[in-house]
Amino acid sequence: SMALAWERFPWAQAITSFTRALGAAHTGDIAMAKAELGKLDSYHDALVQAKSAYWAGQVEVQRRTAAAAIADAQGGSEEALSLMRSAADLESSTEKHPVTPAPIALARELLGDMMLAMNQPALALAEYQTTLRTDPNRYRSVAGAAEAAQQAGDAAGAKQYYSQLLQICAAADGDRPEIAAARKALAAN
Repeated sequence: SMALAWERFPWAQAITSFTRALGAAHTGDIAMAKAELGKLDSYHDALVQAKSAYWAGQVEVQRRTAAAAIADAQGGSEEALSLMRSAADLESSTEKHPVTPAPIALARELLGDMMLAMNQPALALAEYQTTLRTDPNRYRSVAGAAEAAQQAGDAAGAKQYYSQLLQICAAADGDRPEIAAARKALAAN
């Protein structure tokens, strides 16, 4: 059997480094996160050299997102938000190629998550709403919008997003915390 030569597909390798960098940053393993960020730099450079502009752009979004997660893990809130916003804006300016895989996580959604964690729910809500305009009914964005609206004191908005979340998951039998929060919030009203 012929093994796939992964080094010919830096964009595919980048997906693994991206998820590792995010996971490492979230668990406080800054050394590993920075090592994976270094790999993302290399993949980006390889794609630029190969004149693969689309994939170079996708990896640049991942690179900025990973750098934002590292800055956040190290307590650099302003730098983290600035990097995350630049990743989201770059991602938004790029037309998704029809045959490419969907991103692991949308940069703007992660920006919303970061703002929520930094106690900026109104700003987070605006980012989730922006994501929902291009990706309607996206689970993570609807759940984020619901939580952000609730934390921002927008009871009607929270109720609307929680209802939408339960509709999306009407046939689900899992016990995800977002669904439990939605049921609890709607039962309280």
